[in-house]
Amino acid sequence: MEFATPRRRRAAEPIVPMINVVFLLLIFFLMSAQIAPPAPFDVILPESGAGDRAAPADTLYMDEGGRLAFNAARGEAVLGALAARATPDAPLQIRADAGLEARALARLLPELAARGVERVEIVTGAK
Repeated sequence: MEFATPRRRRAAEPIVPMINVVFLLLIFFLMSAQIAPPAPFDVILPESGAGDRAAPADTLYMDEGGRLAFNAARGEAVLGALAARATPDAPLQIRADAGLEARALARLLPELAARGVERVEIVTGAK
Protein backbone atom coordinates (compact mmCIF):
# COMPACT_ATOMS: atom_id res chain seq x y z
CA MET A 1 0.00 0.00 0.00
CA GLU A 2 1.15 3.42 -0.84
CA PHE A 3 0.04 6.29 1.37
CA ALA A 4 1.74 9.04 -0.56
CA THR A 5 -0.08 12.17 -1.54
CA PRO A 6 -2.47 11.59 -4.44
CA ARG A 7 -1.51 12.76 -7.89
CA ARG A 8 -2.83 16.11 -8.93
CA ARG A 9 -5.32 16.03 -11.73
CA ARG A 10 -4.86 18.29 -14.66
CA ALA A 11 -7.15 21.34 -14.46
CA ALA A 12 -10.20 21.19 -16.71
CA GLU A 13 -10.31 23.47 -19.71
CA PRO A 14 -12.42 26.57 -19.03
CA ILE A 15 -15.72 26.38 -20.88
CA VAL A 16 -16.83 30.01 -20.44
CA PRO A 17 -14.99 31.29 -23.56
CA MET A 18 -16.66 28.63 -25.68
CA ILE A 19 -20.09 29.60 -24.30
CA ASN A 20 -19.33 33.24 -25.15
CA VAL A 21 -18.45 32.31 -28.73
CA VAL A 22 -21.65 30.27 -29.11
CA PHE A 23 -23.79 33.18 -27.87
CA LEU A 24 -22.01 35.60 -30.19
CA LEU A 25 -22.67 33.29 -33.14
CA LEU A 26 -26.31 32.95 -32.10
CA ILE A 27 -26.71 36.73 -31.95
CA PHE A 28 -24.97 37.12 -35.31
CA PHE A 29 -27.28 34.62 -37.03
CA LEU A 30 -30.38 36.14 -35.44
CA MET A 31 -29.39 39.62 -36.57
CA SER A 32 -28.53 38.56 -40.12
CA ALA A 33 -31.54 36.26 -40.63
CA GLN A 34 -34.33 37.34 -42.94
CA ILE A 35 -37.58 37.15 -40.99
CA ALA A 36 -40.04 38.35 -43.63
CA PRO A 37 -39.72 37.89 -47.38
CA PRO A 38 -38.72 41.07 -49.20
CA ALA A 39 -41.20 42.97 -51.31
CA PRO A 40 -41.02 42.09 -55.02
CA PHE A 41 -40.30 45.73 -55.92
CA ASP A 42 -39.96 49.06 -54.12
CA VAL A 43 -43.29 50.64 -53.22
CA ILE A 44 -43.60 54.10 -51.66
CA LEU A 45 -46.80 54.06 -49.61
CA PRO A 46 -49.12 57.09 -49.64
CA GLU A 47 -49.47 58.87 -46.30
CA SER A 48 -52.60 58.94 -44.17
CA GLY A 49 -53.59 60.76 -41.02
CA ALA A 50 -55.01 57.69 -39.28
CA GLY A 51 -52.70 55.85 -36.92
CA ASP A 52 -54.45 52.47 -37.21
CA ARG A 53 -52.44 49.63 -38.65
CA ALA A 54 -54.07 47.01 -40.82
CA ALA A 55 -54.16 43.41 -39.59
CA PRO A 56 -51.78 40.96 -41.25
CA ALA A 57 -53.29 39.41 -44.37
CA ASP A 58 -52.52 38.43 -47.92
CA THR A 59 -50.71 41.27 -49.69
CA LEU A 60 -51.07 42.43 -53.28
CA TYR A 61 -48.34 44.81 -54.49
CA MET A 62 -48.85 47.46 -57.17
CA ASP A 63 -46.00 49.62 -58.38
CA GLU A 64 -46.18 53.07 -59.96
CA GLY A 65 -46.59 51.59 -63.45
CA GLY A 66 -49.49 49.32 -62.41
CA ARG A 67 -47.49 46.05 -62.29
CA LEU A 68 -49.01 43.49 -59.94
CA ALA A 69 -47.34 40.97 -57.61
CA PHE A 70 -48.93 38.48 -55.22
CA ASN A 71 -46.70 35.87 -53.55
CA ALA A 72 -44.76 34.30 -56.46
CA ALA A 73 -47.25 35.40 -59.17
CA ARG A 74 -46.53 38.43 -61.34
CA GLY A 75 -48.56 40.30 -63.96
CA GLU A 76 -51.75 38.65 -65.26
CA ALA A 77 -51.09 35.46 -63.22
CA VAL A 78 -51.85 37.45 -60.08
CA LEU A 79 -55.61 37.42 -60.66
CA GLY A 80 -55.63 33.62 -60.94
CA ALA A 81 -53.51 33.30 -57.81
CA LEU A 82 -55.89 35.58 -55.92
CA ALA A 83 -58.86 33.41 -56.90
CA ALA A 84 -57.06 30.33 -55.53
CA ARG A 85 -55.73 31.80 -52.28
CA ALA A 86 -55.98 29.69 -49.15
CA THR A 87 -58.07 32.07 -47.03
CA PRO A 88 -60.64 33.74 -49.30
CA ASP A 89 -62.50 35.29 -46.34
CA ALA A 90 -59.40 37.10 -45.06
CA PRO A 91 -58.96 40.71 -46.15
CA LEU A 92 -56.58 41.39 -49.02
CA GLN A 93 -54.06 44.13 -48.33
CA ILE A 94 -53.10 46.28 -51.29
CA ARG A 95 -49.73 48.02 -51.07
CA ALA A 96 -49.95 50.46 -53.95
CA ASP A 97 -47.23 52.97 -54.78
CA ALA A 98 -48.07 56.60 -53.97
CA GLY A 99 -47.33 57.52 -57.61
CA LEU A 100 -49.96 55.11 -58.95
CA GLU A 101 -52.97 56.77 -60.55
CA ALA A 102 -56.19 56.24 -58.61
CA ARG A 103 -57.90 55.15 -61.85
CA ALA A 104 -55.59 52.12 -62.13
CA LEU A 105 -56.49 51.05 -58.63
CA ALA A 106 -60.19 51.70 -59.27
CA ARG A 107 -60.06 49.49 -62.41
CA LEU A 108 -58.51 46.69 -60.37
CA LEU A 109 -61.21 46.56 -57.68
CA PRO A 110 -64.03 45.14 -59.87
CA GLU A 111 -61.64 42.48 -61.17
CA LEU A 112 -60.83 41.50 -57.59
CA ALA A 113 -64.52 41.31 -56.73
CA ALA A 114 -65.11 39.04 -59.73
CA ARG A 115 -62.38 36.72 -58.40
CA GLY A 116 -64.12 36.42 -55.01
CA VAL A 117 -62.17 38.99 -53.01
CA GLU A 118 -64.73 40.43 -50.61
CA ARG A 119 -62.63 42.65 -48.34
CA VAL A 120 -59.80 44.94 -49.42
CA GLU A 121 -57.52 47.07 -47.23
CA ILE A 122 -55.31 49.73 -48.80
CA VAL A 123 -52.11 50.14 -46.80
CA THR A 124 -50.84 53.68 -46.29
CA GLY A 125 -47.84 55.09 -44.48
CA ALA A 126 -48.24 57.19 -41.33
CA LYS A 127 -47.45 60.93 -41.39
